[in-house]
Amino acid sequence: MKNYIKYNEWQIIEEGFDPKLNKISESIFSLGNGRMGQRANFEEQYTGETLQGNYVAGVYYPDKTRVGWWKNGYPEYFAKVLNATNWIGIHIIVNDEVLDLNTCSVLDFSRVLDMQKGTLTRKFKVELKNGNVLDIAAVRFCSLVDDEAGAIKYTITPHNFNGKISIESSLDGDVKNQDSNYDEKFWTEINAKQQDDFALLTMETKKTAFWVSSGIYTEIHQDGKLIDLKPQFSLKEKQVAQQFSIEVKRDQATTIYKYAVNLSSENHDKGELENAAVKVLETIVAKGFDQMLKEQANAWAAKWQNGDVIIEGDVAAQQAIRFNIFQLHQTYTGEDARLNIGPKGFTGEKYGGSTYWDTEAYCLPFYLATAPQQVSENLLIYRYNHLEKAIENAEKLGFKDGAALYPMVTINGEECHNEWEITFEEIHRNGAIAFAIFNYIRYTGDQKYLAAYGLEVLIGIARFWAQRINWSVEKEKYVMLGVTGPNEYENNVNNNWYTSTIATWCLKYTMEAIAQVKADNENKLDQILSKTNFNLAKETSHWQDIIHKMFYPEDEKLGIFLQQDGYLDKEQILVKDLPAVDRPLNQKWSWDRILRSCFIKQADVLQGIYFFEEDYDLETIRRNYDFYEPRTVHESSLSPCVHAIIAAKLGDLDRAYEFYLRTSRLDLDDYNNDTEDGLHITSMAGTWLSVVEGFGGMRVKNNQLHLNPVLPKKWKSYAFKIGFRQAIITVKADQQKVSLKNESEKTLTLNIFGDDHVLQANGVLDLDTQIHIN
Repeated sequence: MKNYIKYNEWQIIEEGFDPKLNKISESIFSLGNGRMGQRANFEEQYTGETLQGNYVAGVYYPDKTRVGWWKNGYPEYFAKVLNATNWIGIHIIVNDEVLDLNTCSVLDFSRVLDMQKGTLTRKFKVELKNGNVLDIAAVRFCSLVDDEAGAIKYTITPHNFNGKISIESSLDGDVKNQDSNYDEKFWTEINAKQQDDFALLTMETKKTAFWVSSGIYTEIHQDGKLIDLKPQFSLKEKQVAQQFSIEVKRDQATTIYKYAVNLSSENHDKGELENAAVKVLETIVAKGFDQMLKEQANAWAAKWQNGDVIIEGDVAAQQAIRFNIFQLHQTYTGEDARLNIGPKGFTGEKYGGSTYWDTEAYCLPFYLATAPQQVSENLLIYRYNHLEKAIENAEKLGFKDGAALYPMVTINGEECHNEWEITFEEIHRNGAIAFAIFNYIRYTGDQKYLAAYGLEVLIGIARFWAQRINWSVEKEKYVMLGVTGPNEYENNVNNNWYTSTIATWCLKYTMEAIAQVKADNENKLDQILSKTNFNLAKETSHWQDIIHKMFYPEDEKLGIFLQQDGYLDKEQILVKDLPAVDRPLNQKWSWDRILRSCFIKQADVLQGIYFFEEDYDLETIRRNYDFYEPRTVHESSLSPCVHAIIAAKLGDLDRAYEFYLRTSRLDLDDYNNDTEDGLHITSMAGTWLSVVEGFGGMRVKNNQLHLNPVLPKKWKSYAFKIGFRQAIITVKADQQKVSLKNESEKTLTLNIFGDDHVLQANGVLDLDTQIHIN
């Protein structure tokens, strides 16, 4: 665990330069706007250890899967988010010496991510080998307003010399992915050219034939005034640059303004792509850096207006929640149903930048409560649009008759995960997608979604579960064999409780959905049944039989649900008894040793209890929590948030707070020694869940909002906003009272601490202290 980021409520601050931490910082200080993203690489040349990364949404490459033994149904490729053209490059030569923080003496250094304004600022003082000392101040951002554009302000101030500075502002398409098989490069050049004072570079991906056209414009100012200095253009293979040479004086500031655009053929016709790039570039150059910066601050202010969580009395907790919310908004805006949320967002290459079940299980609730309804609906439509691919994926594994198996990993609907125990066995992802449909309708009340999109998806998923189980003569029950549950430290197990539970829930909910669509629009139901060739009586009769006769492993003596058959055959060692040198297990133990142990990577049984808590009494929840949490190593980023929510429900606020800090500062403090690969974007939604569903106790039951706030002892208060069915509500809890403010014209009846209350339109409701202090 690292601890070098300074505490600040609105900023992420690094002071001093440690090359060993640079790749971690490149992830932490990443920028994005939902359409493109950029790791916090340096503008100037850096020959030290770095992970270069600029990413364009929707652009990917199907890298050939490498396995030792091919299996039927195995994906042929792994879809990778691509390191695209590097647009930030500003190569500096001072009196014939290259500016490179790996070779010069760094006298002072700071890096600041301003989460209110969406900017990255870097300031440093260096002494070159030739004795020249200079200051650099660089500010950059990816524009939320012009979401195909970014801008940089880069100021150089000499301290002890006069002389010449050479500047090369570049577009570099000769890039590669760190994780590419066989070190293959994925881009070929289409065109590189000068157009007036613009430099343009258009690249094409191999195989998938995506085009990305990038353009830059660079201008030089001295003493605050624009210098009439025409660039010299340089063309190399896959590279284009604008070069300048300028005389500088001691203590005189020279500022480089660089404007850049990245446009993809996903959003523009290839024949018009370069022209479109020029138009966007002309637009942002006409605005200028200061106007773009002002628009950026205003756009971020609007996001924070409804999305902020305010914590008083705990700067570390406050900084962390804002960092997580900030990165979620940088990753996904919800404006394009073709896009989704990759586990690393725009911050790194790991996991391929593809879609996992994380979106439905963890991210959807955040967007339901903090963004317009269309945003969360688009997340669901993304899956609806991939239904035919899900059916094809199931067919490859031998399923038939319209059964749908959604992929564990995808970017276009096809399964592309390259580990067999995940690809074939971690089928619970199907259940998360069905639960997301239920969760969306429960929260929004939008029953029409079922007829428009949801029911077709549910039928495909239910058909899969009905075929995936089999009848056990010995048990006289239906069983689920050969699966991997959410705990990926167990593979190929039988009767994983969570998977079996969510499977039968899906069957029940699909039948409820059929009944709902019939009641709303029987003609539409007939159309769906015809389209899906659904035999209502026969199929639902089989589903009912499965529901009534499904086997769920339990231990009556302990009063717990068993994670899977035989779990108690394992040697039962608690995490607290593990030597520190053995952690994390996935970096210290062999896979064989992990599989034979009782240790749990992330919430598994507790994941099911989190989803379906209304089905279990408090003591059942407590027994399972008390049994499984001490055996959980939390080596998945998705684990601490679920435990925080359940701990808060049980009144174990010290543990809930501990889990909150772990999930919220997972990347800021590099808990799992893997932040350098990119941030854990999808688990960041779990941080929000830990506060709102954990400490805030927010639930939706019977079309009504429920709240049960509790207050960690380290906090003076906390506040958050939620949008619920056309109402916007601010919830604030402190040691004296719970306050609710309705910022809408809609009167709302809600339940607080188990009692119904009416919150009038534009009204305020204060309840005297019922907050549980621990």
